[in-house]
Amino acid sequence: MQFATWNVNSLNIRLPQVLDWLATHPVDVLALQELKMADDKFPIQAFTEAGWHAAWLGQKTYNGVALISKQPARDVQRNNPHFTDDHARLIAATFDAPNGESVRVIGGYFPNGQAPDSDKFVYKMAWLDALRTWVKAEMQTQPNFLIMGDYNITFDALDVWDPETLEGTIHCTQAERDQLQALVALGLTDSVRLFEQPEKNYSWWDYRDFAFRRNRGLRIDHVLISDALKAKASKAYVDKAPRKNERPSDHAPVVFEATF
Repeated sequence: MQFATWNVNSLNIRLPQVLDWLATHPVDVLALQELKMADDKFPIQAFTEAGWHAAWLGQKTYNGVALISKQPARDVQRNNPHFTDDHARLIAATFDAPNGESVRVIGGYFPNGQAPDSDKFVYKMAWLDALRTWVKAEMQTQPNFLIMGDYNITFDALDVWDPETLEGTIHCTQAERDQLQALVALGLTDSVRLFEQPEKNYSWWDYRDFAFRRNRGLRIDHVLISDALKAKASKAYVDKAPRKNERPSDHAPVVFEATF
C-alpha cells in the first residue's frame, strides 16, 4: 500500500494537478491539506469520475483537509475529539489492507504558529498537546497507524536549508521540536529517514527569491508510522516534480510505501 501527503495550497487552483498526479501515482490514500474551500464546494464529482473516493472537512478561505482513496474510508473522524477547534485541520479514517489487516490514517494540517511570541504559537502548543492525547488513544486500538500531513515543524538542522539563520524561528523552535519528539515517543517513526535520501531533502519552498530553484527549503511535511508499519516499510520519499508545475503548490508530496 502507498500513502501520500500533499499540502496543495488551494484545491480550487490545484485540482487538475492533483488528478494528474494521482493518475501517474495511484496511491491508496492521499492526504490533502489547505483545501481552502467550504464543504459544499469540495469537487467530489471530479474525484468520483476519476475513480476515487473522498472524505473531507472543508473551511472557507482557510485550512481544510481531505483523504482521497482507492476504497471508501471507514470510521471517519473529523477533527480531534479531545480538542474543540473551529479550524478544519484533521481527518482520520480506516482503510483495508490487501492481507485482511487494516490501517488507521490521520491526515493533518498542523497550525503554523506564526511566531514564538504570538497567541497563534500558544494555540499551536495546546493543539499539539491535544493531538498527542488522540494519537495515543488511536494507536491503542489500531497497530497499523500513520499520521501524515503538513506538520509545520522541522525535526532538526538537516530539515533546514540555513539552520544557523533559521534556528529558533517558527518551524525551527525547540518547543515545536520537543512536541514533535513527544509525538514520536508514543511509538512512531519518521518514515522518510528510514531510507537513504538526497542531501538537502526538503518538502516546502517559499515562492519568493527563487527558493525552489536554489533549494532553499524546509522539510515540514512528514509521514510518521507505527512500529507495525515500520516492519512493513519498503519506501519513502519526497516527490519534488509537482513543485516544478506551472502555478505549483509551495509544498511537494511525500510518499510512504508498506508491503502487506
